[in-house]
Amino acid sequence: MLSVLFTQFVVLWAVIDPIGSVPVYLSQTQHLTAKQRRLVALKAVAISAGVLLFFLLAGQLLLDAMQIPLPAFQAAGGLVLLLFALSMIFGESKPEQETKISEEVSHSDLADLAVYPLAIPSIASPGAMMAIVLLTDNHRYSAGDQLVTAAVMIGVLLITLILLLGATHIQKWIGNVGAAIISRVMGLILAAVALNNLLLGIKDFYQG
Repeated sequence: MLSVLFTQFVVLWAVIDPIGSVPVYLSQTQHLTAKQRRLVALKAVAISAGVLLFFLLAGQLLLDAMQIPLPAFQAAGGLVLLLFALSMIFGESKPEQETKISEEVSHSDLADLAVYPLAIPSIASPGAMMAIVLLTDNHRYSAGDQLVTAAVMIGVLLITLILLLGATHIQKWIGNVGAAIISRVMGLILAAVALNNLLLGIKDFYQG
């Protein structure tokens, strides 16, 4: 049980990447007051939780409605996660990439700032949406298992919120270089998990 919890935590930590969101948050809130920055952090994490919970609850229903077999989705999900992981390892780091995207956008209010680029795609990334569906598949996991996964996800999001609220101190400690290194290490771990899902999906598809 502990090994399962640890695996889920590592996967969700890698795809949500709380530390990688810190430089994005700092770059977009540097002109705000302390109170406004806290409000943006709270809104961003709340929106991310809502998006990921939607995929947790409705992801399997969408699959069943489209009659997509689980092994095919597992292989596709593993492939997407693998590509996401490779982009974390070889491409621009998450802080560099999303800060560059955000520089092209003009935000009119705090709500817009919380949604983009903080909630989506920084925290509730496409990789996180795909991962939460894979980790809560109804054919493989019981309702109790899915509740545990939801709790782990909420735990990672709470850690994300704590890191954002303490972002100024964290940035001084690890710097952009430190955040980029951590993001790439998480990408390597995620690549191993994603490849395992891809191979299992292909195996089950041909054996089914």
